Amino acid sequence: MTPNQQAMIDAYLVQLTPTERAAIPQIIAEYFCADEYNANECARLINKGIKRASCSLKAGYDIENDPLPQVGNLTLVLNWAEDPVCIVRLTEVSTSPFNRVSREFAESEGEGDGSYEWWRQAHIDFFTHYAAQIGATFNEESELVLERFEKVFPL
Repeated sequence: MTPNQQAMIDAYLVQLTPTERAAIPQIIAEYFCADEYNANECARLINKGIKRASCSLKAGYDIENDPLPQVGNLTLVLNWAEDPVCIVRLTEVSTSPFNRVSREFAESEGEGDGSYEWWRQAHIDFFTHYAAQIGATFNEESELVLERFEKVFPL
């Protein structure tokens, strides 16, 4: 982590008890999305409390042999320039076929016009492209990893 990133993490952690700090499974720093505009927009939406969820293609975890995220993980949300914006705590992790993702979950992602229809088309486009990059396929039954989070710092 950069000094600025570590400073934000430290400013949050100092507010917690030793027991609360010890219960954090993992702390990562990352931006959401794969391009500058969307990474900056997602950071803005998360910081405002509009974006409270995210999803990813489970095949990516499987191919990389990575474990799924754990409830309690902290993410230092970055903008595209990798400046720290805020910190979120993962509150729920589940999986679902793409075609069974609820309207409520899709809308909690808070992107685009906020509608399920916008979410659906944007994610079909994104996951089709991403799957091809990693040597996987994407279709309506592809498993997604659904993550819900809450902004914990700064409040």
